[in-house]
Amino acid sequence: MDSQQLIKMANQIGQFFESMPNREAAEKDIATHLKRFWDPRMRRVIVASLDTDDAGSMSPIVREALTTHRQLLA
Repeated sequence: MDSQQLIKMANQIGQFFESMPNREAAEKDIATHLKRFWDPRMRRVIVASLDTDDAGSMSPIVREALTTHRQLLA
């Protein structure tokens, strides 16, 4: 899978959860959503993109969700 397409999809998910008043809960919900609905290969690609220049195109809430909950997504 293309990491840029996955980042775009994750950013859309992040947009939905960003309206939640509790930022920590929103980040956990993003990670939980990815764990439940994304194929393990998709999760591996997006988590690996945290360590590349592609991470710059992630929204801040998605980047934080992936970083904080990296173990959940592995």
